[in-house]
Amino acid sequence: MDLRKKRIIVTGGSDGIGRHICLKLAATGASLAILGRNVDRLDRVEAECIAAGAAEAIGIACDIQNPEATSSAVEKVTKTFGGLDVLINNAGIWHKTGPLDTIPPEMLQATVQTNLTGLMQITQAALPALRANDESIILNVVSKSGVVAQAGQSVYTATKYGVRGFTEVLKADEESSGVRVGGIYQSGTNTDMFAKAGEEVPNHIFTEPDDLADVVVFVLSRPPKLWIHDIRIEL
Repeated sequence: MDLRKKRIIVTGGSDGIGRHICLKLAATGASLAILGRNVDRLDRVEAECIAAGAAEAIGIACDIQNPEATSSAVEKVTKTFGGLDVLINNAGIWHKTGPLDTIPPEMLQATVQTNLTGLMQITQAALPALRANDESIILNVVSKSGVVAQAGQSVYTATKYGVRGFTEVLKADEESSGVRVGGIYQSGTNTDMFAKAGEEVPNHIFTEPDDLADVVVFVLSRPPKLWIHDIRIEL
């Protein structure tokens, strides 16, 4: 796909991996809708994307746990850009590691609603616009935890295994629609995700988000006959 002026939604785009993805895509001349919860950060990333060469960039405050908010965000993007070519499902949260009975109920619910339910809901809202094109892409930034079970990550891993299954079925369902579907299964990445959950992790051992963003752009820019629908990244 030639990414110039392609209309792209990036969830969780206001910081971490999402911000780096937005900046890399901006350099290709894409039109970006940056979804996140923090308005100040959204404004900063929007300005950074314009400076980096984006054809257009808009920040949209949206909590993907809220289905009405996700539907409204997709509607705003399609009206502003005149359509939608790519959905990058990147938003996600982490719960502090530990046995299942140590995870607070509200954290369990938020993790499932953000990482899995919200991802499915925004995808559902975006599908009609994506199907309207000859070529469209849904790319889910999943996590290594979608393929490897690791102690202390019960709820987080459940959501990521769910996203992996959702990705595989969606790929089969959309095979004839022109919407290509793929998943990226990356190892731990050097962002603030762990700190937000109150956990100290030696981030220096992890993948850098800028490198991961390069991989995302590479995958999106492949022609249909070379579609990479499953990629696993280790440091």
